[in-house]
Amino acid sequence: MRTLLVAVNTGQLAKEENMESQFQTHSPKRESKPELVGLMFILPCTDTFIKVDLRTISFAIPPQEILTKDSVTTTVDGVVYYKIESAIKSVANVNNVHLATAQLAQTTLRNILGTQTLSSILSNREEIAHNIQSILDNATHQWGVKVERVEMRDVRLPVQMQRAMAAEAEAVREARAKIVAAEGEMNASRALKEASIVLCESPAALQLRYLQTLNTIAAENNSTIVFPLPIDLLQGIIKK
Repeated sequence: MRTLLVAVNTGQLAKEENMESQFQTHSPKRESKPELVGLMFILPCTDTFIKVDLRTISFAIPPQEILTKDSVTTTVDGVVYYKIESAIKSVANVNNVHLATAQLAQTTLRNILGTQTLSSILSNREEIAHNIQSILDNATHQWGVKVERVEMRDVRLPVQMQRAMAAEAEAVREARAKIVAAEGEMNASRALKEASIVLCESPAALQLRYLQTLNTIAAENNSTIVFPLPIDLLQGIIKK
């Protein structure tokens, strides 16, 4: 029967017992409990020695071409940070824990983003990354893996989609500008209505307004000046 020996690749030995249990694992199956790192004897053809690094490991998820829920093709990549919590599980329960974690991360990224729309991917990147982290952590728990963090690095869109989104944004801005202009015209018409009511109450104020308009026209150095004829004079001529 072959015996499995698992050891941790650490730079130095810890002096305290709690630090030794945290950073080092030397667990032969032929022993009932883990032993500290020290002098070991490996029997040829019966024992297998495997080193397991318990430090945080990161890897980049290759760019994945994804079809979103609203039928938009986009390319997304990311990065995953994880560490080995149980060296025994990482060796006994899976053939290659690092390759399995990387492939599972790619599949999970494609599955999660395939159920999202493009707008939600662009606006809820942190929430989506947290959901991917939770799914990966639950799936790799039996492998002795703890997924600490998942980040979406870049969301790439086709050039045609970028142009379409730019045109849409420009149209939205133009529509908002027209709405603001229409609201301004409405407020101006209300103010003119109130001003007309005030001018109707005082004919002298209307004459002063005529003179003010003439002064404004004359200040612009125009060659032609239109002098408004008072309406009261025309009414007197018509009555005669």
